[in-house]
Amino acid sequence: MRRIRSGLIVITLVSCLSVANAQSRGKWDTRAPMPSSRTEVAAVELGGKIYVIGGFGRSGDLVEEFDPAMNAWRRRAPLPVPLHHVGAAATGGKIYVIGGYSGRWDAVDTVHEYDPSADKWRTRAPMPTARGALAVGVVGDRILAVGGVGRDRRNAGANEQYDPASDRWTKHAPIPTPRDHLAVGVVDGKLYAIGGRVDGSYAKNLAVNEEYDPKADRWRTRAPMPTSRSGIAAAALDGRIFVFGGESPSGTFGETESYEPVKNEWRSWTPMPTARHGLGAAVLGKQIYVLSGGPTPGGSYSSANEVFTP
Repeated sequence: MRRIRSGLIVITLVSCLSVANAQSRGKWDTRAPMPSSRTEVAAVELGGKIYVIGGFGRSGDLVEEFDPAMNAWRRRAPLPVPLHHVGAAATGGKIYVIGGYSGRWDAVDTVHEYDPSADKWRTRAPMPTARGALAVGVVGDRILAVGGVGRDRRNAGANEQYDPASDRWTKHAPIPTPRDHLAVGVVDGKLYAIGGRVDGSYAKNLAVNEEYDPKADRWRTRAPMPTSRSGIAAAALDGRIFVFGGESPSGTFGETESYEPVKNEWRSWTPMPTARHGLGAAVLGKQIYVLSGGPTPGGSYSSANEVFTP
């Protein structure tokens, strides 16, 4: 009897450990699909709602708002002009859409401010450096715009900061590895520029991870991402930066990987249900909404709305 009981205890412990390990990889759920199918979008959370902005698809000026409490979408005032591959960030109760491409691949320097309460847009001071496929992040009440492709179709090393209160831009230390289709996350006042590609070619994907300290105006190299990829989205939650999706000539990525700056370590999580690139990601509460994106490399579209819970 003692042996049987001992065996049962061991089996039970192993079973519990296996379940705990499986749970620690996170889970995915599906929510109401977007009304439109798009790719190369921006996604941002503000006031408990999630906004998916611009992109390739039926119309590049499209703005759709998702209410997680109602699991429902509604159309909002369109962008002043159609854009794709933009950067977007929220601060001070407003959303800022920065740079991107107009037409096919014409890099722009525009900044458009959206007020959800009034459902209106207005134009603000342009970026010093026009670029598309850039990435933006908020540190304090300032917006940092890094990387991208300029009007010469080459990578811009620009690292420029926007102050919404004064409507002014300032230039800062350039990113050490100029690239586009990268993603950024902000943890403890530092910005992390992750992945991307060289001069717009997803045959030249990168795993590089560089940390920017705005107070010191200095960059340093950190542990690279396990998977070289671009056309990705990232979101910061509980001290980690989660990176989703991407594309290469051989296909799209379903990888979910996170970086923890305190430990300078990466970790793999449960892959996305729908592998895709050109997607957007936004945090709400303890969940990350991963939206839109192309399921195959190049010009493909989806209305995916999948939610990740670590």
